[in-house]
This record gives sequence, structure tokens and C-alpha cells, in this order.
Amino acid sequence: MAEPFDLVVVGGGPGGYASAFYGASAGLSVALVEKDTIGGTCLNRGCIPAKAFLETAAARRHVEHAAEFGIAATLGATDFAVAQARKQKIVDGLVKGLTGLVKAKKVTYVLGIGALNADNSVTVTAADGTKTELAGKNVVLAAGSVPRVIPGFEPGGPVMTSDEVLMLDRIPARIAVIGGGAIGCEFASTFVDLGAEVTILEGLPKILPGLDADLANVVVRSFGKKKIAIKTGVAVTGHTPTGSGSTVVSFGDGETLEVDAVIVSVGRRPFTDQLGLANTKVAVSDRGFVEVDEYCRTNVANVYAVGDLINTPQLAHVAYAEAILVVKQVLGETAIPVDYDRVPWAIYCSPEVAWAGPGEEAAKAAGYDVVVAKHQFRANSRAMIIGETDGLVKIIAKKNPDGTAGQVLGVHMVGPWVTEQLSGGYLAVNWEATVEEIAHFIQPHPSLSELFGETVMSLTGRSINA
Repeated sequence: MAEPFDLVVVGGGPGGYASAFYGASAGLSVALVEKDTIGGTCLNRGCIPAKAFLETAAARRHVEHAAEFGIAATLGATDFAVAQARKQKIVDGLVKGLTGLVKAKKVTYVLGIGALNADNSVTVTAADGTKTELAGKNVVLAAGSVPRVIPGFEPGGPVMTSDEVLMLDRIPARIAVIGGGAIGCEFASTFVDLGAEVTILEGLPKILPGLDADLANVVVRSFGKKKIAIKTGVAVTGHTPTGSGSTVVSFGDGETLEVDAVIVSVGRRPFTDQLGLANTKVAVSDRGFVEVDEYCRTNVANVYAVGDLINTPQLAHVAYAEAILVVKQVLGETAIPVDYDRVPWAIYCSPEVAWAGPGEEAAKAAGYDVVVAKHQFRANSRAMIIGETDGLVKIIAKKNPDGTAGQVLGVHMVGPWVTEQLSGGYLAVNWEATVEEIAHFIQPHPSLSELFGETVMSLTGRSINA
């Protein structure tokens, strides 16, 4: 076997390529193993394609409301094959960029299925059966996740997971989305804005469980305006194909719904299937996650795991942070564990949702005495100008002994482009800034982001526009 690499990374998604590129930029010798296409689920079958389609939906929405801006426009049919081609062009461009970085950073790229061995070496099996042995002083497992499925709703025909939906070249006329979480709501928002009839079937009492109630209520009201049917507290029990391409979904207490597509969106499971962990001492939980400590270290020395393989928020940017955490340890540098309670979250449905830190209910449940302020986008000049006034900014702060607002605990937003506005709130939460400190800073006017500034200012007991 050749001289061992400083780092062998199994999996070329966000957690994997971030580990490889960050490590290589710090001078480590790195091998990156990927069985399919670099970029993983996020780039090829997840975040990027889904957001490309959401932007197609937004373009249609703009045309639909063009007359309100004095623009005469005729809303024609949506050629989803064109949208699909546009999405693929974006994906291909980003894949090409990552491929270029592999070369620029001098990362050894090995195509095939990587499996860990008991001695921490990695066996890579290519598509033609050829095997390559890689030795690394450190190994990062970053094989990602795959969609969870429901018995009786395995992918095929009108039943799809996110993998199949993102390859469609047409818009199904009637869609049932099983699961009202972030991904389910993004798909529901996309397809209703593209002209489909959409029904969300959620087993829990409300959609977007865990989201601050004030934000969730805005999404529910907005979805109602779009005529998305939301059925909560119902379990799906099966479906019966009609023989003409559609299927009849059974749910709840004997209810049925005929649709042309069923999108199963009930989360993702860690994809450890091909890692060969049964032949090693790496611990895996009952739920299938690779077990790690706060530094992403497995129970086997010099073997780490990041991203969707471990039981942390399934977010690409969290995987990036975990990759950096691991590489810093390999380099012998000071490594600070990820504070998972304060990571930024974003849901790209219309209206968008973004937050960092606990919501009001969660903060109170954690024992905090809080002061809360919230202000609506309907009073914001920029929101009026762009014609998107649904939404609000909500800030949760610790209550000082004198009753005033102190440290900012959580910043929660719903409304136009809030995924692009969260950074100030994220920094406030993670720097443990106080209301008085943030209120000193100036926000541009007119802007959507000034609503954050006004909400903070109101927590000082004084305000201008709020």
C-alpha cells in the first residue's frame, strides 16, 4: 500500500467535499471517495434542484401579478421540461466547479463505493468491480442520507420521493404530499404556484412541527390563500392505482383522495448501507446513525463522521461546519464543537422561513423568562414595494431582573427573502449580543432587513416606525 494520506474521506457530498477541500487548503494530503457524482444529494438530488424549481414557481407568480405593477402580461402554460433543463444546467455548472476544485487543491479523487475496514483502511470498489485500497492516518465518513419511505408507498409509478420528483419533466395536475415538514412544504409551495392542486397529509397535529407557532401560523394562512389543502392528524393507510396513471390515496378515518402524483416527504435516513461498518468497531445507533461525540469522533480512534450520517441537523451548512471541526482536530488546532441549538435554519417555501435560536415556546420550556417582540412585514415599505407583505420578524430575548430585554436568544422570521436576511439575527444569537448593543446599529432604508432593526429597537422600550 502506498504512503498513507493524511485524510481519506468517504462521500463527496457537502460534508465530504468540505472535509477534503478544507483539509487540502491547510496542506493535508487528501483522498476523496465518491460512488456517483461529486456534490452528493444536496447538489444533485436535493437543495439546489429544489430551489431552482422554487425560483421557476416564483417567476410564474411574478407574471401572475404583473398587472398590479402596470405590466401587461399573459400567463401561459409552464413548460416544466425547460425548467428541468435550466435546473440541470445549474447543477452541471456547480458539479464542474467542484471538479475543478478537486484538481486545483490536488485532492486524489477515487470513483467507487468506499467501505471502511477493521484496520481503518478504505476499500474502494469501482463500477467494474476493480478494488483499490486506501490508507489514511484519519478517515472521515460522509456517506449522507437517502429518503425514508412508507410501507406501501415505495417509489414507482405515481409514487415518488424527492429523488424522483426532482427529475420530473411535467407538472402533475393533482398532488398529495405526505409529510408537512420543511421539504414537504417546499414541494407543496412549488407545485401549487406552478398550477397544480396540492394536498398536504400530515400525521402530527400541525405542519412544520417544532417551528415557532407565530411563524407556522403565517405559513398556514398563506398556504390557505394558495388553496393548498392541509389535513393534519391523519395517517396514510395505502393507495390504489386507477389504471389510468392516477392513484387513490387512503388516509385518516376512511377518507380518500385521487391524485396524479404522491410525493413521500417523511424525512431522510442515514445511508450507512455500503460503508461496511459491520466489519468494524464503529458504533451505530438503533436508528442507524453513526454514533459520535461533540467533536464528531466515532468510538474508533482517528475515524470521524459528519453530515447526515450522524444525528445532527440535516443541513448542508451544518455538514460544512462539522467538516471544519474535524479537520482542525487533524491539524492539531483548537477545535470548537458546533452549537447545534444555534445553527441557522431556512425553509424556502413561499413565504420563506428562517431562524436561529429557540422559539418562544422552546425558550420558556428551557426555563428562560423572556421578553418578545414581533412586527409585521405589512408595515414595511420595501415589502409593500415588492408586493409581498405576508410575514413577520419575531425576537425572543432574556428578561433582565429589572424587566427590560437583555440577551437575544432567538431570531425568527417568515416572509419575503428572509433566508437572505437571517445573517444579522444569526450573529446576534451566536455572539450572545444584547438588545441594547444591536439597537445601536443602523439598518438601510428602505429594506426588508430594517424590520429586524425596528423589532430590536422596540425591545429597548422606544421605537420609530413600530
